Amino acid sequence: MSELRVTSLTKSFDGQPVLHGVDLSVEKGTLLALLGPSGSGKTTLLRVLCGFERADAGTVEIDGVRVAGPGVHVPSEARRIGYVPQEGALFPHLSVADNIVFGLPRAQRRARYRVDELLALVGLPAAYGDRAPQALSGGQQQRVALARALAPSPSLVMLDEPFSSLDAALRIETREAVANALAATGATAVLVTHDQAEALSLGREVAVLWRGRLVQTDTPEAVYRRPVSRELASFVGDAVIVAGSTLPGDPMHVRCEFGILPIARPVAANDVDVMIRPEQIRITDQGEVHATVEKVVFYGHDASVMLRSTAGSHSVQIRVAGYSYPRVGERVGLSVEGDVVAYPRA
Repeated sequence: MSELRVTSLTKSFDGQPVLHGVDLSVEKGTLLALLGPSGSGKTTLLRVLCGFERADAGTVEIDGVRVAGPGVHVPSEARRIGYVPQEGALFPHLSVADNIVFGLPRAQRRARYRVDELLALVGLPAAYGDRAPQALSGGQQQRVALARALAPSPSLVMLDEPFSSLDAALRIETREAVANALAATGATAVLVTHDQAEALSLGREVAVLWRGRLVQTDTPEAVYRRPVSRELASFVGDAVIVAGSTLPGDPMHVRCEFGILPIARPVAANDVDVMIRPEQIRITDQGEVHATVEKVVFYGHDASVMLRSTAGSHSVQIRVAGYSYPRVGERVGLSVEGDVVAYPRA
């Protein structure tokens, strides 16, 4: 286990800035999910941390040892970082076992050092060691790639969108196996992803990279429930955003078309945009706010319901349980559970 510290890291390509003064801290034994949309600089940051790219400025320290900084660039092979790429990148001409021990010293390669242990760690039978990688499913290949990354007992593990090529069911199964393996080894890990559900469910902490800047690092719950901007709120999950205003003399409540609502943190503005998560809006007989159902999309476990409230000028979309949803044209009452977030109106 190692601690990772990144300070004021910048990187440009052909004069175009990609990373802007990134500061990041990952404690020992922590799985940090690095979340951001395509083009935000996630993979570039990972490549700089691994030593595949040189930083233009700033520093990277692993357990207090500087591996990148002014006049310092420790090569990737000397940083003791395990790397799992998007596609696994296993060698097709080598067996699973030989893939796992590929980066080890020759004597350990011959002895197939820890192969059975590592296969068990990632949830695969020892018998898979003699198979060819192409005989495995995509999810199994990703587990082998993780076993290969863990074989040299690295100080850090970096995972670059390792589940992006898998179908939905296999993605869930594989990421659970990977998370369990990392937890069992106590590894310090950084998982790069653009999948919000993946980041929120796997990361002990979530760091959001937005246009090359780290805009929020916090627990998954805080990033989802209290995002620092409207844009981030809409990226991290579905968001209902309506106009509102703060109450005079009461910094912890706002008024909007859903009534007077408590806010998670005070805001220094009169006119605000109020962010409500769709699952907070409940259909109820006792609701003071009323709306008409415009559209329903049934998904099985839940349903998406489009509503137009009597107090609002636009439609809002909420989610309700799949076993009980209103019909199009029905008039319903609404209430909001929990606190919301308010942002100064642009």
